[in-house]
Amino acid sequence: MTATSFSALHLKAPMLKNLASLGYSVMTPIQAHSLPHILAGKDVIAKAKTGSGKTAAFGIGLLTHLEMSSSLVPALVLCPTRELADQVGKELRRLARYINNIKILTLCGGIPFGPQRDSLEHGAHVVVGTPGRLLDHLRRGHLDLSGIQTLVLDEADRMLDMGFQDEISDLLAATPKKKQTLLFSATYPDAIASLSKALQHEPIEVSVDEVHDEGVIEQLIYEVSPEERTEALVRILQYHRPVSALVFCNTKVDCHEVANALVKRGIDTLAIHGDLEQRDRDQVLVRFSSKCTSVLVATDVAARGLDIKDLAAVINYELSRDPEVHIHRIGRTGRAGELGVAISLVTDHEQRRVQAIETVLGHVIPRGELSAMQTTSGQRLTPPMVMLCIDGGRKNKLRPGDILGALTGEGGMAGSEVGKINVFDSQAYVAIVRACADQALAMLRGNKIKGRFFKVRRID
Repeated sequence: MTATSFSALHLKAPMLKNLASLGYSVMTPIQAHSLPHILAGKDVIAKAKTGSGKTAAFGIGLLTHLEMSSSLVPALVLCPTRELADQVGKELRRLARYINNIKILTLCGGIPFGPQRDSLEHGAHVVVGTPGRLLDHLRRGHLDLSGIQTLVLDEADRMLDMGFQDEISDLLAATPKKKQTLLFSATYPDAIASLSKALQHEPIEVSVDEVHDEGVIEQLIYEVSPEERTEALVRILQYHRPVSALVFCNTKVDCHEVANALVKRGIDTLAIHGDLEQRDRDQVLVRFSSKCTSVLVATDVAARGLDIKDLAAVINYELSRDPEVHIHRIGRTGRAGELGVAISLVTDHEQRRVQAIETVLGHVIPRGELSAMQTTSGQRLTPPMVMLCIDGGRKNKLRPGDILGALTGEGGMAGSEVGKINVFDSQAYVAIVRACADQALAMLRGNKIKGRFFKVRRID
């Protein structure tokens, strides 16, 4: 037994057995450093990014302390976005499989109030949600937070960035003064220190060195003039031809301009930022994560908390002013032992930022030469999958299995030709291998799904 083994925590046998069945054997650094304090009942402020294992860290803690006999909600997890709340809710349900009759509710905007209200009437042991929707339920009398024993703020810095300070304050005012508060944040701006001071009692600070192992992420800097930046980005994408690339800009205006410039050059691109409506945001994320779009241009605020796997490349169109944010950006590629590429375009006035980043990394980032990249003029970058949208979803009792069955059963398609399937309340999205897209579209339009015909369209 090693110090990083979950067995070293002296968890209950059913929890350890479930963790083993989920493939959890050795703790990640954030888990090893924070879990002993969490299990000891301490308040914790932890610096942890997406993909570090933080959900399991606070999840194991709150499930271990969970008072199942309580008539009030004993555990609350606040998340900045619906995507993160859904992700956290799913992970908590996996971690809680060994607990009989546990009820974990996810409460987010964009979903009707009625079913959420009805679920709350029957009680819950853990509530996961976004500040706005949780506050709505609190004010309408559907949600009672007077019994909270464990409070988690996940990606607290992003919640503050998104302007949720007032909602968080109102929600916390409805919770007991005596409780365990766990605050997870990717960065430590002054606002987080102030939030911790207001919320927590003698918190244990946990910070893990999250610089990736040498060789997992190949970093390169290309020095350009401001006028060359966009053409340099086009050249890099045409040369590397990544299946999925996340391009970071510092402003929403640059996001739009860069995405439009790439589309004009034949590179399939979408943009995401804080002003997008939830439905549009869902569609953008589904298209990108399903490999139906090659490039996603984003601001830091919009990209935080996104569950994007198998990301081939991260490109900094502009360097962040904060070295920690830079490390957070590039840490989205090169995961699970895969080699990732992180490329930064740097102008003369950004050289101080480069020096600050290299100081944090502890090494000089190699420089590349754009002239060494041989590309063909007008070369398009086309994603391998095509997205089909079905005008029906959970409200119509549609499930991913129904859509897959319609394609691979009566349709006769191979399962390997069907990609990710995402079902929302009123719409469903299915990714299809590009060469089979027209065939799949005809099948779904010409055959019933769950006993009825649905409108189906291709999204390009």
